[in-house]
Amino acid sequence: MQSKIINDAPEKTYVLILETGEEVVSQIQRFARENNLNASRFTAIGAFSSATLGYFDWNQKDYEKIPVNEQVEVLSLIGDIALQDGEAKIHAHVVVGKRDGSAHGGHLLEAYVRPTLEVVLTEAPGYLKRSFDPESGLALIDLEC
Repeated sequence: MQSKIINDAPEKTYVLILETGEEVVSQIQRFARENNLNASRFTAIGAFSSATLGYFDWNQKDYEKIPVNEQVEVLSLIGDIALQDGEAKIHAHVVVGKRDGSAHGGHLLEAYVRPTLEVVLTEAPGYLKRSFDPESGLALIDLEC
């Protein structure tokens, strides 16, 4: 992964270029950790060789996995980074397009880049924290922290 700061004030903006074979969630997570990102948002476009999306099952309090085992275009990838238990965590949703023009979307659990993914990531000057929500079973952004 390559990265570059393209704006430094009042919010830092980075461009990340992921390359063939890199796993998206782990690479963005690593970048966030290495750069102490506590409150950020990002968007991306590009393509995946495969991905695993998720649909949150309210009753099970877990994600149903949706495998996408083919080359797809990343039509939209949006997400945020917030602190959870003192560590930067990613929450991202994606819509991917197949060869026939159909689209699939959901929570991004895992994806492998081919040939590229262009990410624009902006860090806010504050911070966000996630807290466990017992009703949903998820760590949600908590504005009271």
